[in-house]
Amino acid sequence: MTESTQNAGSAASGADAGSGGAFASPADVERRLAGVRYLADEAIATTVFLAQALGKPLLVEGPAGVGKTELAKAVAAATEAELIRLQCYEGLDEARALYEFNYKKQLLAIQAAPADRAWQETHDDIFSEEFLLERPLLAAIRRAEPTVLLIDEADKADVEVEGMLLEILSDFQVTIPELGTVSAVRRPFVLITSNAARELSEALKRRCLYLHLDYPAAEREREIVLAQVPGIEAELAEQLVRTVGTLRALEVKKAPSIAETVDWARTLLALGLDELDEAAVARTLGVVLKHASDQERAAKELGLRG
Repeated sequence: MTESTQNAGSAASGADAGSGGAFASPADVERRLAGVRYLADEAIATTVFLAQALGKPLLVEGPAGVGKTELAKAVAAATEAELIRLQCYEGLDEARALYEFNYKKQLLAIQAAPADRAWQETHDDIFSEEFLLERPLLAAIRRAEPTVLLIDEADKADVEVEGMLLEILSDFQVTIPELGTVSAVRRPFVLITSNAARELSEALKRRCLYLHLDYPAAEREREIVLAQVPGIEAELAEQLVRTVGTLRALEVKKAPSIAETVDWARTLLALGLDELDEAAVARTLGVVLKHASDQERAAKELGLRG
């Protein structure tokens, strides 16, 4: 198992990120991501640096809740870039991902046009920039400022969306028949996430650098909790991480994410608990397990009394 050191905390705040701009080295990546509270190991730091240096998209794959999306947020915060997110889902199409025209506004313009006006003149007006609705992919391509484009959960989108992504990620340009070709003035840093619900195409993978993230080792997750939850005792953090590891090993429907581990730590502090004993687990299990069947399995395996 690859040790991952991702942090599901609030990486979006760049107050402690230091200077923005391009990363100078893998060590610089590690240092600056730590500045926005994302703990990156050598593999993560090296891959992020190479994706930037080579101008290639970064495909990050792994189970839900290991910090894939947070990595994109952390890179944006550390480099003081704008984060643009395309959330993928079944049925996502070009109009929602790339661009579309404001049809209602076009209709109003047609109705308001003088009766003696030539149709071609009206046509040229309504298929102009004024009527264009840019979606995340086009917005990222057109930005001249530093940009991180997050294509989140690509495995949930239809295969046709992959074809569109291939075309865009190959040339970083979009052809709008009515307006011409829009080419990227400044290529965005592209990070694609996948929970591996389905296999992405080899063609898409060939265009990307690849990084697999898994749940972190217990010691690293303990460091994350201590960094994210000021005031928590190291012993309590260790108990909590050990219990979360036990829960993940139960083959539950939804294993606790790193963010939920951090939430559990904050929950214990809010309740004034300094020990994760049987009673504390029973009272707060809903923070990390969100299915009744998972809670029943955990209660049985941990010997919790009902």
